[in-house]
Amino acid sequence: MKHKLHSPRITHISWGSMKVEGQKDFKDAKLFPGGAREWDWVETGTSHSPGIQSADVEELLEHGARVVVLSQGMLGRLQVCDETIEMLTEKNIPTHILETKKAVKLYNNLRKNELVGGLFHTTC
Repeated sequence: MKHKLHSPRITHISWGSMKVEGQKDFKDAKLFPGGAREWDWVETGTSHSPGIQSADVEELLEHGARVVVLSQGMLGRLQVCDETIEMLTEKNIPTHILETKKAVKLYNNLRKNELVGGLFHTTC
């Protein structure tokens, strides 16, 4: 099933850097159908603990994401708030929470056939 708006492909991931097709390079990024932008934790007050908040994910859904990939950082230190998981569950959004390299691989596979959004943290 092909979609009009594709989620951009991640072409490279390394510590502190992520390259996204057709976009500038990012440290942390929000990717969604039709685009991407820097993920600025200050906007929502995100920190490693309690972690990714529902406000971080809402933008992905507003851009049409029907599947969400949340990366926990290269060392898996970024947590995900319980409220975020509850919100995604209530909206019936399939959600995958993985360390960053595995999250990138899954996201790139999903983007071929799904309206996928993702939050990617490239350090700890």
